[in-house]
Amino acid sequence: MTIMQVSGECFPYSKTGGLADMVGALSKALAVRGTQVQVVTPLYRGIAGKFKEIQPMDWALDLEMGDKVVSGKLYTLNPQPNLTIYFIEQPDYFDRPGIYGEKSEDYEDNSERFLFFSKAATNLARYLTDAPDIVHAHDWQAGMVPAMIQHQHMRGGWYPVPTTCFTIHNLSYQGNFPSDSFSYTNLPSDYFGPHGVEFYKQVSFLKSGLIFADQLTTVSPKYAKEILTEEFACGMRGVLNARAESLCGILNGVDYEDWNTLQNPNLDATYTVGKMGGKALQKKNLQTMLGLPREPNVPLLGLVGRLVDQKGMDLLLPALHATLDRRFQFVLLGSGMPFYQEGFKRLARDYPDQVAVTIGYDNSLAHKIEAASDFFVMPSKFEPCGLNQLYSLKYGSVPIVRAVGGLDDSIIGLSESVHGATGIKFNDYAVTALEAALNEAIDLYEDQKNYKKIRKNGMLKDFSWERTSLEYLDLYDSLLQ
Repeated sequence: MTIMQVSGECFPYSKTGGLADMVGALSKALAVRGTQVQVVTPLYRGIAGKFKEIQPMDWALDLEMGDKVVSGKLYTLNPQPNLTIYFIEQPDYFDRPGIYGEKSEDYEDNSERFLFFSKAATNLARYLTDAPDIVHAHDWQAGMVPAMIQHQHMRGGWYPVPTTCFTIHNLSYQGNFPSDSFSYTNLPSDYFGPHGVEFYKQVSFLKSGLIFADQLTTVSPKYAKEILTEEFACGMRGVLNARAESLCGILNGVDYEDWNTLQNPNLDATYTVGKMGGKALQKKNLQTMLGLPREPNVPLLGLVGRLVDQKGMDLLLPALHATLDRRFQFVLLGSGMPFYQEGFKRLARDYPDQVAVTIGYDNSLAHKIEAASDFFVMPSKFEPCGLNQLYSLKYGSVPIVRAVGGLDDSIIGLSESVHGATGIKFNDYAVTALEAALNEAIDLYEDQKNYKKIRKNGMLKDFSWERTSLEYLDLYDSLLQ
């Protein structure tokens, strides 16, 4: 079986979020199991300089983009057995400072950029000697690929045509563009309609994937159910319910090569579920680094993430204000909406002995916060999967989560199982509900026997890609029956 993964980003070559982690880790895990895996992704600025083993291919890309022809090149890399990365080079589109934009502004030609990328991936899928059995497209950036494959197959000459799978990583990112960008698809005009890629008079890359892929997946079982409802469907409820029988959810995994507490250059000390001394040292060192009092017996709550509405920041700021009369510390690493950045910085100024805020992203500091924290806070409005709660379990930082999407699938709350709990959950999207969860965490920390039991339960959980990749292999097998 040969699987082609098509993604706008793939770790370790490019990354803006969890999409890159998922595609990179799933591809590695499938290859280890003996599946032939091809990953198609753009050659962004800096990749070739960092990964010296990349080689040019004798393959010219001359692709129609509306009424013009745009040329590009292919590069390849074989990072491990059974895994080949195909990079699409087109300097005008991809040799830029950012992946999707700069200074919080999207590039105006993103529709054109990712249509070229989609056409290049479709070209590869059709003409590679080792042609894929399944083309697995990810998120809006690759959403046009299933439509292009279907069109070329119906036009004749492509047989056997690969089965297509489309994964929704976050339904709110839809790749909706002005209608005039449809000309760059070079698809027949009937593809731009209610039963095609048209969405409120725009071109929707994501809707293309939902309509034309043979199989739909998303990144947790609960999110697959949630997006069939008005609350979570982001305007796509009708389309999704029409495809409900072809939709399933598979929870993302964790790449434990990067996220572990035994061999990790980002950590000051190692620790395991049976020897937790290193975690205590991590806590002391982080408190010193961030200017907090070194208080080993005060619960430390951590957060690493985007400071945006989706992540529940509108709940967290007032909930922290209401709770800071209790003894705990809170550390934050993240960036996002200026309103939230300023709000958290103000909180740190007002409570310098309890709150430390770092605006931005630093991978090493992210590991340190996960390792040092006693609890990790994720009060999301919605969460397709979430990865930080999985990192937190492995690092012994008890998650405090809202019971949505992958958070609900991966965390067992105290109210669900006294003996099997791995975290603290709350249901209502309300400040009072999060405030109660924070108080529950502080109370739990004072009951060290139960706190350590819950922490141990979480550290023993297995969310590896080795396990998750089996679910994808079962899905792929079923698609080829």
